[in-house]
Amino acid sequence: MSSSDLVQYPFLQSVLTASIHARQQCMQLIDLAERSAITPSETLPNDTKFQLSAQQRQLNADLASLRQASRESIFEVRATKQDTAEARQEVDRLHLQLQNLYYEERHLRGEISACDSYDHQYQQLPLIPVEGFLQAEPEHTDSDEKSLMFARINHELAEREVLEQQRQELLRRKQVLIAENKKRKDDLASLDKDLETFIDAAKPIQTLFEKQY
Repeated sequence: MSSSDLVQYPFLQSVLTASIHARQQCMQLIDLAERSAITPSETLPNDTKFQLSAQQRQLNADLASLRQASRESIFEVRATKQDTAEARQEVDRLHLQLQNLYYEERHLRGEISACDSYDHQYQQLPLIPVEGFLQAEPEHTDSDEKSLMFARINHELAEREVLEQQRQELLRRKQVLIAENKKRKDDLASLDKDLETFIDAAKPIQTLFEKQY
């Protein structure tokens, strides 16, 4: 696998391309210099000097392109690092939010479980059995469990309200009877007092009769 296959980012590929061109130019310049090697007393031909000069200029241009591509790649790397850091922060935020949702879900499941297992007060009410209620209220035959429970509670409430009215009526009648009995007792007590007064008043007459007869 070549280096171009390993490098996937475009800005790094431009650096790799520039470096390959600069290396090739260096190799060409070295090869030309080796082929044009002369002794110190010899002088290079003009065409060789021109070729070496042209190769040198090309190498300098390739090196300049490499430096430019390298600077651009550094900027791209910095920008990529910044984007990566921001993306990581967003991922961390979403992960924290997800954890909070998990905790909230677990809390809500616990609350639901507690509600399901709670001993509701209505469950302790002495309600009429379902069979008897449906016989008395057949319109609730197709009702679901929740609606049926509401209907049974309302039925029990209505029955208790009737019983409460009857109790209040009986209590009122009891109070009336108590008042009547008290009045009769008061009347009897007053009658007893009148009788005692009458007896006391009649004692002198009784004594007189006893003396005469």
